[in-house]
Amino acid sequence: MMNLKNSLGFGGLLLSLAMMQGCSTLHTTPSKGIDKSAQWVLLPSINNTETPQAGARLDSITASLLRVHGVSNLTVYNNNSQNEGIFELADRRSQEKALGLAKSSGAKYAVAGSVDEWRYKVGLDGEPAAGISLNIIDLNSGQVVWSGTAAQTGWSREAVTAVAQKVVDKLLKTAVSP
Repeated sequence: MMNLKNSLGFGGLLLSLAMMQGCSTLHTTPSKGIDKSAQWVLLPSINNTETPQAGARLDSITASLLRVHGVSNLTVYNNNSQNEGIFELADRRSQEKALGLAKSSGAKYAVAGSVDEWRYKVGLDGEPAAGISLNIIDLNSGQVVWSGTAAQTGWSREAVTAVAQKVVDKLLKTAVSP
């Protein structure tokens, strides 16, 4: 049988493990009355990493999680750049072009994202790491009505995509959840 001292030590270990579910940071602006029922557009994300297709992966996760969080009227603009992940300017131009199309589409909001990290860290454990920024733009005024950035690392057996999904979910919870 375990004595009380050993069970407290084990409980302390479990608490420490629960608190260390990967290092993470999250910074957002306050969310001010964003209308989830309005028409939304997801712009192609900018890939600031060396990982090919990280922007497209972010777009896929963001579109799904926007819908999960109640944004049902969503149009996704695809990035047609064949050099995604190689030439940053192509990503920026693609996002700017999609923003111009979104302004004339009648949509109320556009979501613009960027990927700043999407990789497995080098080392013994090879921890997954994702860093993501999202902005919600009011297309009528051109103003950013919400902005957030977050980064997180995970456990060595976790996928980068799983870490990225957690990051995007945390960001969108602060943006569109009541």
